[in-house]
Parts: sequence; C-alpha cells; structure tokens
Amino acid sequence: MKHILSFFLFGLCCAVDAAPRPNIIFFLSDDHRWDRLGCAGHPILKTPNLDRLAAEGARFPNMFVTTSICAASRASIFTGLYERTHGYTFGTPPVAEKHINDSYPVQLRAAGYRTGFIGKFGVGTPKDARKKMFDSFQAIGRRPYLHKQPDGTLRHETELCGDAAIKFLKSNPKEKSFCLSVSFNASHAEDIDKRPGIGHFPWPKAMDGLYEETKIGAPRLSDPKIFEAHPEFMKQSMNRDRWFWRWDTPEKYQTNVRAYYRMISGFDNTIGRVLGELKKMGLSKNTIIIFSGDNGYYEGQRGFAGKWSHYEESLRVPLVIYDPRAPKARQGKLPENMALNLDIPATILDYAGVKIPNGYQGRSLVPLMSGGSRKLWRTDTFCEHLMHNADIPKWEGVRGPRFVYARYFEQKPVFEYLHDLKTDPDQLKNLAGDPRFSKQLAAARKRCDELRDSFGGKFNLQRILDHRNNRGKKK
Repeated sequence: MKHILSFFLFGLCCAVDAAPRPNIIFFLSDDHRWDRLGCAGHPILKTPNLDRLAAEGARFPNMFVTTSICAASRASIFTGLYERTHGYTFGTPPVAEKHINDSYPVQLRAAGYRTGFIGKFGVGTPKDARKKMFDSFQAIGRRPYLHKQPDGTLRHETELCGDAAIKFLKSNPKEKSFCLSVSFNASHAEDIDKRPGIGHFPWPKAMDGLYEETKIGAPRLSDPKIFEAHPEFMKQSMNRDRWFWRWDTPEKYQTNVRAYYRMISGFDNTIGRVLGELKKMGLSKNTIIIFSGDNGYYEGQRGFAGKWSHYEESLRVPLVIYDPRAPKARQGKLPENMALNLDIPATILDYAGVKIPNGYQGRSLVPLMSGGSRKLWRTDTFCEHLMHNADIPKWEGVRGPRFVYARYFEQKPVFEYLHDLKTDPDQLKNLAGDPRFSKQLAAARKRCDELRDSFGGKFNLQRILDHRNNRGKKK
C-alpha cells in the first residue's frame, strides 16, 4: 500500500510539474485615467475589447500610481518600488543594477520564460540591461506618431505595436511560456505639434471619423473659480501652460478631446487584434492579460492639462486583469482594494509561479482575483513627485481611504493640502488650515514622514544636480 501511495504522489507531482505555465501579456497606456473606458461608465468612449476583458475578468476601480509621470511610474512597474527607492525619473541616473536584477523581466527569464518588450520603454537603465531583461526588444516611439513605411504609406505607432506583438507571438517556440509587455505611446499628446486634432493627438487611420458628430460636454470641475482657488505656484505650473495648448477654447476642446478619445479607441482596437491572434493560435485559454495606465490625466479638469500633482485625476488609472482559467464565479469582479502600479510586477511573477523578490514594495493582486481577504490589504499609500523641473512643483503625501494629504515641500513656507474624500470626493476643499481638522492633519503628517523615511528618506536634490553636471562634462 505504501508503494502504491508513493507511486500515486509521484505521478501527481509530475502532472503538476507538466502543467503548462500561463503566458502573460501586459498592455500599458499613457496619460490615461481610470474612468476613460466604456466599462468604467464613460458615456462616449468605445473600448469594446477592454470592456470584454473586464466583464470576463476583473477591473480594479481603486488603482493608483505612486508617482504621476511616465518615467518614474514605468520604473516602479518594472521594479516594484516607489520612486523614492528606485530613484529614477527624468534627469536622474539610471535605475540601479540591483533593481534591474529584481525586475519582473529578469526574474521571468531566469525562470525559463521568453520575455519581450514592444513600444515606449521610457526608463534609463545601465548598459546592456535591456539584453538582460528581454529576449526580444523593439522600441517604437512617437515623434512622429505616424511612421513612414517602405511603400511610402504612414502607419501609426499603436498599429506598429500590434504588428510587432503578433510577430512575437508567431515567432515564439512551441511550448515555451512567454511574457510580452506592450507599452503604447498613446494616448500621450504630440507635444511638439500643437495643431488641434490630428496634429496634437494623432490617431490611427482606422479611427477616422469616430466621435466626429458627438458633442462632448465641458470638463467636470471646469468652473474658473476652481482654478482660481489654487495657490499661485500651481496656477503658474506646467499643468496650466499645457491647458492653453489643448483646452482653452470650446472649439479647441471639442477637436482635441475627440482626437484624444480616438487614440484610446485605437489602442483598444489593437488589443483586439492581438487577442484575435491568440485565439487563432490556440493560446487564448492559457494567456493572462493585464492592462493598466502609467499615469492619470486632467483633460481640462480644474483648469489643468497634464498630471504630476496630487488630485485623483492625476493618480488614479485603469487596471484590468483577465485570467481565462478563472471560474465563471470570479468573472466581472470589481475588487475595491487599493491597487498600485508597483503591484504589477509582483502580480506577473505570482501568475508565473516565480518567487517574488523580498525587496518589492508592491504585492501580488492574485489573491484578490481569487477572492482573498481584504483584512490583509493596505489602507493607504505614499505618493510623490520628485522630478526636478521649475514648472512642476515637487510634493509628497499619503492617499488614504478617507483623507488625502499632500505637502509641496519646496514652497516657502511648505504648502499643505488635506482633503476629506467622504464629504468632498472632488477634493475642492483644502482642510489643512482648518483647526477642526488639526488632529487629522497631524496624523497625516506623521504617516507621511513614516512612509517617506521607510522608502528612502528626504529628497536629495544634490544627487540629481551632480548627475547632470557629470553628464555635461562627458559631453
């Protein structure tokens, strides 16, 4: 009997080992906030492919980035670390080798996965790091969005990402598990071309005419009084400069917002092409799809145009996870738990059955996909923006379940915000100067200090200046 049991257990272990590991495709959009999807309730936007993935998977309505700018956010997505820890944004030294070694592509390759990257990389890395991270790497950028082809025709960056993704799938060795990261430049504006519409927000040709007859309402929170209530340093920031590029007249707003929505529908269409190829190749039943955005986008709200600051429109992004192996009872879920961009690498590794590095500051979302307990989950997160740019005020803060705290620490004196999401979900009232909320303000300051210090301490401007000086000398 003992021998029979041993033989049975051996056979069971072999069967488990022989089970194919899931493939993973991770799509990332740019300048795309959480409510700009059909499945998120947008009355105009058409995103049928992402809507279907959400209906058959899960959509996380409380998904946030910890730094709202592409460079730092994408570094967090690769490394599972806050900006304060990985230290990378525009103008800083590259991500350290030790963090690259813990990145999800390097960890997956070491575990036998084939890894690929297509599109906008946007992260500074040490020499030859990309070769360590990816078996296949194809950067596809904007400037211009429309790439001239050998036959003289123009093809949009979004469509080229789809072409390259399908090529990757077709070239993948049979029985070899893969993780493909497809990072769109869309729906980021073409900043060097300020012509309204196709100049500033170039869309793929397949989206021609979409939304043309649709009258789009003015942005929420666009009352001039909301903008005027801000301190002068925010009114003079890049968020206001770019508002004049895109949204400052009703005609420009209508033209640009339609074009911006076409860009979003454009990458949804490309995602649909890739999903179709997976099905054709017989891979759809074992390929997990993850979709998210690298930062939010004001789209004219509050009289602003970009991201970078502490409001919900800046920090909150979409997240859809689709696991075709999940039972029907788990489909169409809306986990309320706070998810972060730095949870993505842990989630990818967990799905692949690869050990999550101890240094990760994010955590896997897989337990939430299977109905895990909320009691073990986070209740707040540290947020920050440390890019050294005179037109983008630096800040740090805490986004909690009820209160949002932010300190713009380079202002003299330091300027603080405290918002009560329960009574003021639009964050129109700053309670930092209200004595009735002095206890909440003190608690928020303390919590911000605790988190800041645990992730790297006070901001070090000299490190950035030294890097820029050294780079200038090399030139």
